Amino acid sequence: MSENVVHLHKPTDPPTGDGAPTVLTVVPDAPPARPMPLWVRSGRAIKSGVTHERTKTIVRATARHSLYTLNGGRIVARRAWDGRTGSRYERMIRAAEAAGNLEAAEEWEERLQRFRAARHHRRMDLLHSPVEAAKGVAVGAGMSVGVLVALGVVLAISTGEVADVVTPLSATIDFIALLIRIVQIVWGPALTIGPFLALLALWSVGRKQHAAPAWALPANVRSGEGEPITPSIVVKALRDLGIPALRKAIQEMGDAGASMLSPIVIAGCGVEVDVTLPSGVSTEEVQKRRKKLAENLTRHEHEVFITIPTAARTVRLWIADSGALDEPIGPSPLVTDETLTANYKTGKAPWGQDLRGDAAQLSLYQRHLLVTGLSNQGKTASLRALALWLALDRSVQFWIADLKGIGDWAMFDGIAEVLIEGPSDEHVIQATEMVEDAVEEMNRRIEERRRDPSIAFPPLIVLVDEAQLAFMCPVKGEDGRPYGGSKATSRYFMAVRKIHNQGRAVDVLMWQGTQDPTDQNLPKLVREGAHTRASLVLGTESQARMALGDKAVDGGAAPHLLRQGLDKGTLVVASDGITIPAGQASITVRTHFIDDEPAAEIAARAKALRDGVTTLRVVEQTEERDALADVAAVIGDAPRLRTNEVLKRLHALAPKVYGDQWTNDRLKSLLEEHGEEPKKSHGVMVVHRDHVLRALANRDADGSASAAK
Repeated sequence: MSENVVHLHKPTDPPTGDGAPTVLTVVPDAPPARPMPLWVRSGRAIKSGVTHERTKTIVRATARHSLYTLNGGRIVARRAWDGRTGSRYERMIRAAEAAGNLEAAEEWEERLQRFRAARHHRRMDLLHSPVEAAKGVAVGAGMSVGVLVALGVVLAISTGEVADVVTPLSATIDFIALLIRIVQIVWGPALTIGPFLALLALWSVGRKQHAAPAWALPANVRSGEGEPITPSIVVKALRDLGIPALRKAIQEMGDAGASMLSPIVIAGCGVEVDVTLPSGVSTEEVQKRRKKLAENLTRHEHEVFITIPTAARTVRLWIADSGALDEPIGPSPLVTDETLTANYKTGKAPWGQDLRGDAAQLSLYQRHLLVTGLSNQGKTASLRALALWLALDRSVQFWIADLKGIGDWAMFDGIAEVLIEGPSDEHVIQATEMVEDAVEEMNRRIEERRRDPSIAFPPLIVLVDEAQLAFMCPVKGEDGRPYGGSKATSRYFMAVRKIHNQGRAVDVLMWQGTQDPTDQNLPKLVREGAHTRASLVLGTESQARMALGDKAVDGGAAPHLLRQGLDKGTLVVASDGITIPAGQASITVRTHFIDDEPAAEIAARAKALRDGVTTLRVVEQTEERDALADVAAVIGDAPRLRTNEVLKRLHALAPKVYGDQWTNDRLKSLLEEHGEEPKKSHGVMVVHRDHVLRALANRDADGSASAAK
């Protein structure tokens, strides 16, 4: 029984008077906790022991080495059976028939017939071999004895001792007896050790083949990361893909599916193999399981690319070396080679590398260009790299509208004839008018070409970066037509369509960069008018189809499967201006990144090649006006005007200055700054002429006083 313990507690409420006694409270100890039942403790101990990592390691090792021996015996037995019978040939015949290759099936059948004929001759020879062997042994023994006797005779003549005649024969007999004694001594231990040596040999065969379940293999083998790609690994990955028809066909093939594969060849930082699928399995089923296929190949999803070549029922797999795609590809030749020049007509821009490690070069001759992708994935950098190369051809002209406006294209000041930088509606209006001016230039060139078919024009690149702002601009012009939108009334949309339709003939080309394509910010007619379509990482397959077209996506193009943030600058390109492997509709390009400082150096080289270009920059308003004086001017002799009428007259006086951003509130603020404000007359806000003139006089007087001081 536990003893009571006395605890001192102060009273919860302070005493009303001094010297209040301390309250002593006797609190008994809590009863001791009941002991855990034995069966619970035993169960927990057993569970802890069974699930301990050391126990798992021991069980895994025991199972692994046991199965190495067992499966090693199975492998040796299979090899022995294949060597003694024609089963290997029969498997190859079935595989060739399953693949529909009758010529190969006939060839393997002929080999099987030759093997059977040779085996028959060997068996017939064995029927006569005992008699022949006995004769051979008798003749050999007689000759051996004769030789030994002759050697003894020679020895006896040499020594003069008749007994030496049998000396060689007796020495040979003694040697044979010694061998028999050695065998008698070794035979017992050999019978004991022999089975262990045989088991060790079987274990060695199984270990080399990793003949154990994956869970029992060592950690470095079980992970398989970086494991070389072999035919057996590819076939196993396909077999475990979860397609019943494919799995059944592989199991029925005598060669375990090896005939499905083409030779595995090295392709850049990975390998490439064509897989001919059996009947009943579509290429689309394999494409949809890209992630599972990659995991079966011990790779990440982004390290396996599936394309569809021209051959029927065939998929082409490109499998990267583990981690190779995370390595940088190196600087652009534009940065490393200061002597590099460009040729618009015959040259190709060094854009980057394809997945095979080969240089990816793009021809820009008479091709409209569209680059799209999610924000901050390298769209501007990839588009700018092409423009920097083309700038090294002094004959090429540039009109550029950067609707991001943070200086990404500032180095083209002195190269581009027009440079617009800014994201506001005013900049979109300027960009639209720039594209419309390009349409007029195109029409002028077409008229001149009609008069003189031999005339040549300098290439004109009309480039709009962040073009989605132009398509989504809500502002309307004086004629009521919107600048943005995707209808026939949209000024930007129609101008781009006209250049797409006829600009190529007179070298007026439209380049656009846009984010996150949708039908609203990238209309179908515009995106399909581009000859070269490239896409960085996108969010969905539907966006990939908008960016590259159905044909490219159906052929394996998958920008929506790239990794956002990790695959910056990686483009999927559909164009006849770049070398694409035969049978594919697109190619994946890892573009060179050219930072701002090297880009400025390349632009400086381009400027040195040119005679000097005066760039028209329209970053801000190009016209400065005295708003208060303009208000007085539009009122004229009228004693007062309604504010709405004043705004209309201001817009008519200077549309670019007094656009839609000028409202009643802005007009009111202007007058209030000078001590005047609109008044109501019969319930309508009006601006009085006298008030405006007084504000002008006060401002001029204040200005004169400031100047005198």
